Amino acid sequence: MKKGLVALIVIGVLAFGIYQWAVGFNNEAVTLEADAKTAWSNVESSYQRRNDLIGNLVKTVQGAADFERGTLKDVIEARAKATATNIDAGNLTPEKMAAFQEAQSGLTGALSKLMVVVERYPELKANANFLELQSQLEGTENRINVARDRFNEKVNIYDIHTTKFPGKLLAGWFGFEEMARYKADPGSEDAPDVDFDFN
Repeated sequence: MKKGLVALIVIGVLAFGIYQWAVGFNNEAVTLEADAKTAWSNVESSYQRRNDLIGNLVKTVQGAADFERGTLKDVIEARAKATATNIDAGNLTPEKMAAFQEAQSGLTGALSKLMVVVERYPELKANANFLELQSQLEGTENRINVARDRFNEKVNIYDIHTTKFPGKLLAGWFGFEEMARYKADPGSEDAPDVDFDFN
């Protein structure tokens, strides 16, 4: 009878220890996942700020006489596409992340072309409102980079917690899946060719 009671106590202690470990793992994973989702919301917020600034920039540029309508139209269309492409923070799949990045890259490219074209319009380059918007856009691009880096850091912490053994076993049981990271745009690893020939 005594041996049975001791065995029962040992089993109970082991079961309680395993339960405590599983609860601790789950709670930590929930916290880390929430941190990563919040970091993603900050990325989206930074992109939203950029979209809002671009709307004001487009209105300012539209006022310039004889401004190239095709370039402006490209920016407007790219902005609409970027604004329409959103990801639920709870469903950050690699495919959805790639679609989001593609839309944002399209807007970045269109905006870059717009800024190059603006160089031919001295009245725009002297416009205080345009210069302020341009400065705010530059600052926002920096915020976007910081937000993306922070998001990737939070995802990394979460992924390490849920994929290291033995946590990986519990992650499957509790439904925690690896999160997608924000990756560099395709081709960004190649340095651009710069031609300084002004002849």
